[in-house]
Amino acid sequence: MDLGDRMGHAEAKSFRRWQPEQITLLPPSPREWLADDHQVYFLLDLVDELDLSEILIPAQAKDPRGEKGFDPRMMTMLLLYAYCVGIVSSRKIERACYEDLAFRVLTGNQQPDHSPISEFRRRNLDALKDLFVQILRLCQKAGMVSLGHVAHGWHQGAGHRLQAQSHEPRADAQGREGTGAGDQRLDAQG
Repeated sequence: MDLGDRMGHAEAKSFRRWQPEQITLLPPSPREWLADDHQVYFLLDLVDELDLSEILIPAQAKDPRGEKGFDPRMMTMLLLYAYCVGIVSSRKIERACYEDLAFRVLTGNQQPDHSPISEFRRRNLDALKDLFVQILRLCQKAGMVSLGHVAHGWHQGAGHRLQAQSHEPRADAQGREGTGAGDQRLDAQG
C-alpha cells in the first residue's frame, strides 16, 4: 500500500532525486573524494538503519504539487553530520554544501539554501534529537563511542542542545593541543 493511499491522498509527495553514489566526470565517483573511513560514509551507511518515520511520514503527506523538496533523508543526514562537526548555523551549513567535499558527498552534490535547512530543523527538532541518540547507540554497539561520556544539556534561552563529549586531543584557536572535550552539539538555533 502506497503512503499516499494510507494518508488519504491520491498522490504522495515526491522529492528531488538524492543520489550520493551518482557518478560524475571527475573524479569518477564521489566515494573517491574522501578517505574510506570518513565519518560521512558511516552516516550514509547508517541512514537505512535509522527509524526516520517521524520525519518521512509528515514530509510525504505534504501536497505533491509545487517545487520538489529535498529528500528528507538527505536533509536529516546533512543536519546530523553538521552537528557532528560543530556547524549549527543554517547559513554555514549551506556554505559547507558548496565548499566542503564531505558535505558535497553527503548531499549528492545538492546545495539546499539556508531557509529550507532552518525550516526542516524547526519542524523536526524532536525527531532529530531522537535520531542523535539512535546514532550514538549504534556507535556504541560498533565500539566507536562510550555512552557514559554523553551529556544532555538543556538550556533555557540558549536553544535545545545535545552534547557528546569526545575525549580525543584537539587543538585550540592558538594551535595548542588540549586534553580533550571537543564537543558536538544539536542546536535549535540556526
